[in-house]
Amino acid sequence: MNKNVFLLSMCQALLTTGNVLLVSVVALIGQSLTAHPNLATFPVASQFLGLMAATIPASLIMKRVGRKNGFYLGNCVGITGAAVCIYALSSHLFYLFSLGTFLLGIGIGFGTLYRFAAVEVCAEGQKSKAISFVMAGGVLAAIMGPQLAVYSQKYFGELEFGGAFVGLLILYSLALSMLAATDIPREPEQTVHADQRPLKEIARQPVFIVAVIVAMVSYVVMNLLMTATPLAMVRCGFTFPQAAHVIQWHVLGMFAPSFFTGSLLNRFGIYPIMHVGAAFMLACIAINLTGVSEWHFWTALVCLGIGWNFMFISATQLFTTVYKPAEKAKSQASNEFIVFGMVAVTALSAGWLEASLGWQAMNWIVLPVVLWAIGVIFYIGQQREVIDDGG
Repeated sequence: MNKNVFLLSMCQALLTTGNVLLVSVVALIGQSLTAHPNLATFPVASQFLGLMAATIPASLIMKRVGRKNGFYLGNCVGITGAAVCIYALSSHLFYLFSLGTFLLGIGIGFGTLYRFAAVEVCAEGQKSKAISFVMAGGVLAAIMGPQLAVYSQKYFGELEFGGAFVGLLILYSLALSMLAATDIPREPEQTVHADQRPLKEIARQPVFIVAVIVAMVSYVVMNLLMTATPLAMVRCGFTFPQAAHVIQWHVLGMFAPSFFTGSLLNRFGIYPIMHVGAAFMLACIAINLTGVSEWHFWTALVCLGIGWNFMFISATQLFTTVYKPAEKAKSQASNEFIVFGMVAVTALSAGWLEASLGWQAMNWIVLPVVLWAIGVIFYIGQQREVIDDGG
């Protein structure tokens, strides 16, 4: 894999480390800053609202100023968000903290495009491996993120979790230095201004539909269960380090398979790997419904992570086939907006669902969502096979 893909992988690793850190602490911070349990995950939802708000502008900005400058901008917004969170924690201000996580979400929204940038700097025929390699940077995040969350919890004494956001400042600053060494070519003018199909026409393609639905379902189910897990574990009597340990293994499940997901896609095809990912998600739900021991939380979240990896990377690879180079910005913007818009909604509802309905009810709720995705994959995948065979 070339140098630029490697550097983008490192940027993704630093971004994901920050994301894991946020997953580990934000819901618990929200719980400590508000007297209303239903609002505990509002800062998490605010983060994903920021991510959703950034999706369309990020793609369009990068079309105008280039990928590299767009990533610079995203990291700077993330640094600002971390600084706001530190001040909000010191002042015990719930809604200012939520504003800080909103800014962090905007930074993350720009960072979600690292995987598409990797496709653009890799050799032809290496797309799936490039996407997988960039996503594999999350393995470093799985090790660093929860540990940083645990060790920074009391670093600043009474400012609980303040050290976590100082850590975020450092991570985003390191990403800026990595970007400085990365060469991401600008799109040629003739490509940018070439003829384009209307977005409505692009979005009507069956491949577009299945790619977006699978990416959305994988992220929605993963985010809903992952966000609620620390709350459910604390409610069941487990400690914060135990919850952080479970999140750590979950993130390993999310990213460790990336070292071979690309090869699996090349060997078996996109649709079979999507089905395997969905099967892992069903296994996660089944385990969660059978008990609430630490073993249940740990095993279920590992399965959830693996399922997300197979489904999301497959969907990303499939999505790169739906647009022409000139249509890239608006196509990617629509995909990110739909996927992360739904993620924001589920993040907002995670705290309410866990507090009001309970942990097991949440798992029953996501079961038909996964089954729906399986149906979409099967129906459209079967249609594609007929077309490819000349039927």
